[in-house]
Amino acid sequence: MEQPVVEQPPMSESQWYIVKQADGHCTIEPAPPPDPAEKWGPFDSQGEAIARRVGLIRSGKCLPV
Repeated sequence: MEQPVVEQPPMSESQWYIVKQADGHCTIEPAPPPDPAEKWGPFDSQGEAIARRVGLIRSGKCLPV
C-alpha cells in the first residue's frame, strides 16, 4: 500500500525578516541578512513582520524608529 504524498506549499516569494541593526533599531527586510545579525522570522507577510516588530519594541529588544 502506497503512502499518500503530502505536498508542501511552495515557499512564498515574500518571506520577511526583522533584522536588528547595530544602533538598536530593527528593520524589516525581504531576505535574511548574510551576516549573523540578530534576526527574527521568516514571516509570511510584511504586515505580520511589522506587528512583530511592534512587540519587539514594546519588550525593549528594538528601538522605535
